[in-house]
Amino acid sequence: MSNISYYTAEGLKNLRDELNQLKDVERPKASQAIAEARDKGDLSENAEYDAAKEAQGLLEMKISKMEATLANARLIDESQLDTSKVLILSTVKLKNQTNGMEMKYTLVAESEANLKAGKISVSSPIGKGLLGKKVGDTAEINVPNGTMKFDILEITRN
Repeated sequence: MSNISYYTAEGLKNLRDELNQLKDVERPKASQAIAEARDKGDLSENAEYDAAKEAQGLLEMKISKMEATLANARLIDESQLDTSKVLILSTVKLKNQTNGMEMKYTLVAESEANLKAGKISVSSPIGKGLLGKKVGDTAEINVPNGTMKFDILEITRN
């Protein structure tokens, strides 16, 4: 069963760049570490060799997972998204009903979430609570310490 993930052009480029870094830089480093450890003698009692082989195995597993993710990655066509409601890639201006604070978040795929940059995952509690809402709606979102209410003030696309 394939696990399709949706990405922005930037997110897809970052994924490809990271995979290329692992294959073109990290993989040769791991092979070199194994070769250096092998040159130190008896492999049956060589902890450095065992550690290098284990590190190589973990690296290959990470590369394999990233290749599978990339194979199931789909680029989001922003021009086809409805701008009247909150969807992935929407930038939403919210007002917290409790304290009156206003904030802006862009909803992105889980792999692209970065709270410092104002990007939250569509699969996060806040992201899920905002999906499908329109300007003027109130989003009630269950968070660990209760329920928060946000007024949707504005929805834009990048």
